[in-house]
Amino acid sequence: MNKLLTSLALAALLPITSLAAQEIAADEGAENTSENSIVVTAQRSGAPMWTITTPTGTVILVGELRAIPKTTPWQPDRLREATAEADRVILGARGKVSPGDILRLIFSGSKFTKLPDKTVASDYLSPDQWARLSAFGAAHKEDYARQSFLLTSFGMLRKELRFNRDTADDASDVVEKAADKAKVPTTRAGTLRGEDIIDNLADAPPAAHIPCLTAAMDALDAGPEIVEKRAADWRRYAIPAVMANPLEQALGKCWPWADETIGTELRTIWVDRIAEASAAKGTTLAVVPLRVLAESGGVLDQLDARGFDIAGPVWK
Repeated sequence: MNKLLTSLALAALLPITSLAAQEIAADEGAENTSENSIVVTAQRSGAPMWTITTPTGTVILVGELRAIPKTTPWQPDRLREATAEADRVILGARGKVSPGDILRLIFSGSKFTKLPDKTVASDYLSPDQWARLSAFGAAHKEDYARQSFLLTSFGMLRKELRFNRDTADDASDVVEKAADKAKVPTTRAGTLRGEDIIDNLADAPPAAHIPCLTAAMDALDAGPEIVEKRAADWRRYAIPAVMANPLEQALGKCWPWADETIGTELRTIWVDRIAEASAAKGTTLAVVPLRVLAESGGVLDQLDARGFDIAGPVWK
């Protein structure tokens, strides 16, 4: 009698457990379909990206290139659509600047724009470097003798290459606005104190900015066509070519990226944030500077070394 009751109970439970299993599988299938749909939509934007598949979801890493010319054929609307469907968004680090920090910048402005004391550029540069800088100054009708090397470098890239003119929205701008509109939870990879940023820049000796100056002059020698080529290679997913572009090289060798303290912090926070996101359920969309992702020993290399399942363009 007990065996009969047990058999009947099992017979009654089997359809229920079978139905429950089907429902669970259907739910998991729906989640996977949704995640795959978000990935496909994001990829259709044309921005290079990498996906990390985890037991609980997917992390999409959008490789951001700042100052993309408007002529670059990519589709930010697709990225907006993907953002609206994501479970969470991670954006780059942001500086937290106080009114006191702004006043400090105003009252000590010359410390950031001029070489210290009464020194001149030739005091820090080799004869060949000074001759090269002088030639650029004569050609551009600029006096670089007393100007900060960092200011000179950015001025060359901005005024002569015009790399930041006639540009489209950056990926982070697109994603931030879309996430805000769709009420998608958004966090920052980190926050840098304005006081620390100012102190770091103020304490850097002029010699620390010479590699930046040299790279900026190399970029000018390469010609204005490198601006369009950098963006075109980004759109073609030719990541090593983007990283080797003289403009990208110059930006990477200048403050803050080249600084040992700030630059290192801007890189290491991303590995930690992505590792955290890989444990979250659903889809995380992160917009990461391409330089931080694809450089040698960068975020993708570190994640790969940790054994993460990374799919996307070849980055090295």
